[in-house]
Amino acid sequence: MDLDKKIESREARIGIIGMGYVGLPLAREFCAGKFRVTGFDIDISKVKALKAGKSYIKHISSSFIAESVKSGHLDATTDFSRLKDMDAILICVPTPLDKMREPDIGFVIKSTEAIAATLRKDQLVVLESTTYPGTTREVCKPILEAGGMKVGKDFYLAFSPEREDPGNPNFTTRTIPKVVGGIDKKSTRLAAKLYGMTLERVVPVSSCEVAEAAKILENVYRCVNIAMVNELKVLFDRMGIDVWEVIHAASTKPFGFQAFYPGPGLGGHCIPIDPFYLSWKARQYETTARFIELAGEINVSMPDYVIHRLMLALNNHGKSLKGAKVLLLGLAYKRDVDDMRESPSVRLIEKLREHGAVVNYNDPHIQKAPKQREHNIGLVSKKLTPAVLGSQDVVLISTDHSAYDYDWIVEHAKLVVDTRNATAHVKKGREKIVKA
Repeated sequence: MDLDKKIESREARIGIIGMGYVGLPLAREFCAGKFRVTGFDIDISKVKALKAGKSYIKHISSSFIAESVKSGHLDATTDFSRLKDMDAILICVPTPLDKMREPDIGFVIKSTEAIAATLRKDQLVVLESTTYPGTTREVCKPILEAGGMKVGKDFYLAFSPEREDPGNPNFTTRTIPKVVGGIDKKSTRLAAKLYGMTLERVVPVSSCEVAEAAKILENVYRCVNIAMVNELKVLFDRMGIDVWEVIHAASTKPFGFQAFYPGPGLGGHCIPIDPFYLSWKARQYETTARFIELAGEINVSMPDYVIHRLMLALNNHGKSLKGAKVLLLGLAYKRDVDDMRESPSVRLIEKLREHGAVVNYNDPHIQKAPKQREHNIGLVSKKLTPAVLGSQDVVLISTDHSAYDYDWIVEHAKLVVDTRNATAHVKKGREKIVKA
């Protein structure tokens, strides 16, 4: 049976490399669509959890994982030789920046090499990891063709950018339109057909480069606009103007304006990283992505601005930052999720420690801070009680989780530094609040 018919009959076996915040939600949708899915990961703890029917991501239910494993629709393994049994292989691995803020596509290369080692005819390979335009054709294609098979004839290759937004109640993997661009027309058609079997809308484009560039554009758009309001926050603060009130007022215009909000820095896997992939690629074409570089510079500087504001707030209370007890609220990179990838909270904790502060955190969604590739803060979430809040020299709101009772927090805290405007509606104790 050829790949077309396997997809139509849902007999195509799907392998997903990388069972994290992109791969696991994707696996969920294909399992719901009655496909057989095998998750591949180098993290044995994730594989063991999935085989035991347990989810390690908050918005993916363990009950669904357990049902999918029991029905035979979901399996997980660290054995990459099993890729030969897959009809479609989706690559969902991290694409971080290195210490020089240049693209690190090592995980993509290793995944592609693993596929190439067992590549057989009529397999479809789709890269989902966000990267610079040209990666699929310039990096993945040569690796896969090194064994003698040719794309478009013996196997098929496409790019389809992930568009996950953890914690968003309005959109899921199934309902977010899926952009698909292949190396050739048949690759595009097969990839679009596969995703169309379980997702609501597929958007085919003319090439993998267009699909790669579309994802970068989405994130550059957000990065630049967030940088703009972050810069305005610093300026308006010096002018004695509340930037959040300004944004609220501007938002009443029914056309020509979209609200973006400042914060303590950018978090998540996409916006702090992906724009730099394009600015790096631009240098290969002897041009400079100046908006991206400037936006990155501003956003990266925001944790330092927050530390400065916190230091001034403590000084006004006759306290030095060195030796001060700081309780940071919210370790996740955004509200109501358990995802702390690139979270500015981690950088804030590290910077506070560098200044000699004694730092603890609370996050209702992250009970213990896991070790990350570049960071290991080694903390456990501290329970919020009136005594704990009162014992801290300052409470720093880094992530505005909806579970927090901000009136109660302000009531019991000595000093609150708010980076998210979370205390906007607090009535009593406003003299304790400093916005940053």
